[in-house]
Amino acid sequence: MTTENDFQPPAKEYKYPEIEEQFMEVQEPPLIYVTQRYTYADYLTWADDKMREIIDGFVYFFSAPLRRHAKAVSSFIIKSGSYIHKRKGKCEIYTAPFDVRLPMNGEIADDKIYNVVQPDICVVCDPAKLDDRGCIGAPDLIAEVVSPSTSKRDMNEKFFLYEKVGVSEYWIIHPENKEVTVFILQSDGKYNAGTTYKLGQGTNKIPVKTLEGLMIDLKELFAE
Repeated sequence: MTTENDFQPPAKEYKYPEIEEQFMEVQEPPLIYVTQRYTYADYLTWADDKMREIIDGFVYFFSAPLRRHAKAVSSFIIKSGSYIHKRKGKCEIYTAPFDVRLPMNGEIADDKIYNVVQPDICVVCDPAKLDDRGCIGAPDLIAEVVSPSTSKRDMNEKFFLYEKVGVSEYWIIHPENKEVTVFILQSDGKYNAGTTYKLGQGTNKIPVKTLEGLMIDLKELFAE
């Protein structure tokens, strides 16, 4: 997601430190550190029209995606949605803005939820997790379409959050590089090392584990 102004938590050890070098030329918004942590209860009181997420109690604002970003999301949604519809599957697919609340330790009260995200794409196969306000609990699949200014968050803060809450399949889609990295949750509760697919190198089709039999074609995903 393209950011405007981020409230960021203190620096952490990143899973992908090389991202900083890869996008050194990108001018990030200034960091603003806050000590207060916010919850979903706070989130519900914010009446303005700004788009935001909460990760570990810290607020991140974001703006409308770039055209290339939006096109990749649209391609994935059309392909997956058609697949689910034709097979009358129980899974449902959503795109931002769509609130996904990620409780920790079974704490589902609004004032105990410190993680509320709006993934670019999420697939939910358990109808019990869906309510009028969105999704509560881990979706089966989440895909984030990254930009240089959000790569660090998608590959680190969100990576570890999605791993911790049990998102079974996590896609990181890079329109700039025309590549996708897919992480699958293992029996030990950790993601595997990830499999990267790059347009024009090897196979152009990616299997979707959550939707057995579905293949996403990189040529369609990154069509100009």
